[in-house]
Amino acid sequence: MVGTVGNLEPGKPEFARQLERFHKNPLFRGIRYGNLWGRDFSTETRRPEFISDLKLLSRAGLSLDTANPTPALIGDLLRLTDKIPDLRVIIDHLPQLRVPTEGAALRAYQGDLRQIGKRPQIYVKISEVFRRVDGQIPIDLSFYRSTLDELLGVFGEDRVLFGSDWPNSDNWKPYADVLHLVQEYFASRGPAAAEKYFWKNSVKAYRWTKRNASQPSS
Repeated sequence: MVGTVGNLEPGKPEFARQLERFHKNPLFRGIRYGNLWGRDFSTETRRPEFISDLKLLSRAGLSLDTANPTPALIGDLLRLTDKIPDLRVIIDHLPQLRVPTEGAALRAYQGDLRQIGKRPQIYVKISEVFRRVDGQIPIDLSFYRSTLDELLGVFGEDRVLFGSDWPNSDNWKPYADVLHLVQEYFASRGPAAAEKYFWKNSVKAYRWTKRNASQPSS
């Protein structure tokens, strides 16, 4: 194990004290905050206290993982990183985002995603790839390839990360199937791209350091 992401709440009075405490541990690499655990990411990103605390996170060299992406969250991240340009962000489970179908909403989402793609400090976890369609879950890569190609086209091979999402992934398919799908996709892009996805890019995103000589670090 080379790192962990914590559950601290920006905007709460105790955040700065807790961040200082946990940051002393080199395994503490950042926090996770998003549309989960009863929280509203969009509302919070408009609070000055929330922004101030994320500036502390950024100055500490730590990262922010988001959760349960929506088109609104992508727009919120643009505004958030306008205010905190050095904040490293990892967007979790982006393949699960429900892309709008209505014209204006679709164009707004695509525009926001393209802008996010231009920000080198923002990474994406290609996780939660499986979808349930009419009560069935397709397992063939061909069903998901266009979505994966689109995300790789936006973010490139240097800013995508593996995420198991286990045990939540069991809601879709056994872990072996989850892993096989992304293995097959990245194998088709070549060994260099696969190595970046499965571990190398995580070093840049989380800035973890190896704990013994047997672990790679670059």
